[in-house]
Amino acid sequence: MLSVIFTVLLQATTGAAIGKAGAALGAAIAAIAAAMGIGKIGAAAMEAIARQPEASGDIRSNMIVAAALIEGVAFFAVIVCTLVIFI
Repeated sequence: MLSVIFTVLLQATTGAAIGKAGAALGAAIAAIAAAMGIGKIGAAAMEAIARQPEASGDIRSNMIVAAALIEGVAFFAVIVCTLVIFI
């Protein structure tokens, strides 16, 4: 009887540890993906400004809006993963 209870407790704690590790991995992937996306936006914006310098204001404002949207989604993903870890 005691071994069954111990086994159930061990499985429950192992599952929780795997869940927390998965949440941490999810937060890391979200942060890396956001960094890659913003880097790609920046590179494309610099190339576009080099091709048409007269449109730099429009390109820059569109780049800032896109980067803010990516950061918002990444921040939301990191917060959700953090909540999974601590709650």
